[in-house]
Amino acid sequence: MTSDIQIITVSIRKLHHTKMEMLVTTIATIASSVTEGTVTEFRSQVLWALVVGVILAFILGFAMGANDVANAFGTSVGSGVIDLKWAYILATIFETLGALLVGYNVTDTMRRGVVDVKLFDHQPKVLFLGQLAILGGCSAWLLIATFAHLPVSTTHSITGATVGFGLVAMGGKGIHWMKIVSIIASWFVSPVLSGLVSSILYIIVDFSVLRRSNPFLSGLIALPIFYWFCIAFNVFAVSYQGSKLLHLSSVPLWLSITTSCVIATICAIAIHFIVVPYLKKSVEKQVNGHKERDIKCGIKREKSTAVTSISKVQELDEVISTSGIIQDIAVLSSSSDSGRNGTSLTHQTTFDVNDHDYQTASPQRDSTDIRIEQRGATVVDVSHHSLSRKEDSAVSLNMKSAIKALKRFTRWFLPARNRTPDDKTLKVFSSIQVFTACFAGFAHGANDVSNAIAPLTALLAIYMHMDVEQKGETPIYVLLYGVFAICVGLIVLGKKVILTVGTKMSKINAASGFTIEFGAALTALLASKAGLPVSTTHSLVGSVVFVGIVKSRQGVDWRIFRNIALSWMVTLPVSGLISAGIMFILKFFV
Repeated sequence: MTSDIQIITVSIRKLHHTKMEMLVTTIATIASSVTEGTVTEFRSQVLWALVVGVILAFILGFAMGANDVANAFGTSVGSGVIDLKWAYILATIFETLGALLVGYNVTDTMRRGVVDVKLFDHQPKVLFLGQLAILGGCSAWLLIATFAHLPVSTTHSITGATVGFGLVAMGGKGIHWMKIVSIIASWFVSPVLSGLVSSILYIIVDFSVLRRSNPFLSGLIALPIFYWFCIAFNVFAVSYQGSKLLHLSSVPLWLSITTSCVIATICAIAIHFIVVPYLKKSVEKQVNGHKERDIKCGIKREKSTAVTSISKVQELDEVISTSGIIQDIAVLSSSSDSGRNGTSLTHQTTFDVNDHDYQTASPQRDSTDIRIEQRGATVVDVSHHSLSRKEDSAVSLNMKSAIKALKRFTRWFLPARNRTPDDKTLKVFSSIQVFTACFAGFAHGANDVSNAIAPLTALLAIYMHMDVEQKGETPIYVLLYGVFAICVGLIVLGKKVILTVGTKMSKINAASGFTIEFGAALTALLASKAGLPVSTTHSLVGSVVFVGIVKSRQGVDWRIFRNIALSWMVTLPVSGLISAGIMFILKFFV
């Protein structure tokens, strides 16, 4: 009897459990069908917006290629190391590699770090339309700046457009303002940091190579060392916290450092034994060929040059004899003799041999000054009153000595202003500047390509799964689409900004171009590793300005820099206003 009761109890429990499983399955099926129905309905409502978003993403990538990528390769083209064709080819290759291997971190920052997407859990359509506003506002401003030949920041534009959309959509409460502040701070820090790094690098290059008695030989010796640092940092940037595609995201720090040093050492040894001898022979052969051609041309010009020089000397003698300079000097000499005998005679003469501008003044009885002034040279002022007066105390003398010592140290430490660079040495740096141009393109792809495709990635995540938090990774095909649009923009319109950065703002040669590109790329890649979307535009322009100042103290066209700085200041508000206007139309009229 007891066993029968137990059997009945077990049967009832099994039946109850089976019914519960059926109920849960039924509820899940209904929920799934409802969700699928909701997603399908949502997709049908926003399909037009997805198509528009894909088009706007291409326009944004196009504008970004015409502006930002042109910054990355502007210095290489400006120094004459590569031409536009090779700039386009190298940009295509290394922008793609940078975006695929390193670009994930910044993509995540731009997608989820500026606006709190959780506030849109029940309003996925608003967030979806917001991505259109971001794409429209950013691409419109970038195109305007490109046609105005102004290098502006895509990071500025994207952030400003995101803030504009957030203000209209949620009234500003969903914006991470502290994140905005940190990004804005990085915009000011990045040009200064990049400029300091590049200027320090240029001073190192100047001490180790440019100011040496044989800079060509010194450059060949230093070349493998410079390559070592470039390669080591590139490998480290790829291997540490790298691409999840290549399973590099979990590589430990010690292994990344070891791998970077080993690969860089192997490459440096190969460069020392293979590249350096080849480069030495080719450069010497090329320079010797130029010398022979110059000698042949110089023989033909020698006679006419000699005749011209003789005529100039005769003309100068005639001017000196007719202006009374010799007589003035004689009078001055006699005045100094008479001064010793207790008499006072002063004669003032001003002359400028170069400008053929002479002034002579008659003796003045009341005057006590004897002055010889030559324009463009040192002015000597001898005064009997000043000689009889104690002008400087011991403190002022010490101050003057300290200032003179500081000036002497500055003149010794900084590069000579008007030094003519050695052609053979510049050709040595041309080889490494090609490498740093690729490095700059890689850094740009790692840091900025993600900006162009971040709104498109958000569009796809929301469209496919109504996933406002966008937890999935950026699809590879989206990255490739962004790179393709960027390269098209570079080829079509990139020349405008390349000329502004590479030739108009400062004079750049291969040596200074190497330090500019390496410093800017170093800063951008370090920021990418930190997940901070700094502006590569700011980094590069900062490096150009700092190196230009260090190189010649007057090597920057401040008018062009002023225009660039003003465009930086208005980028965020202008792109934000355009985005806010688009979002207002979409929210209330669509």
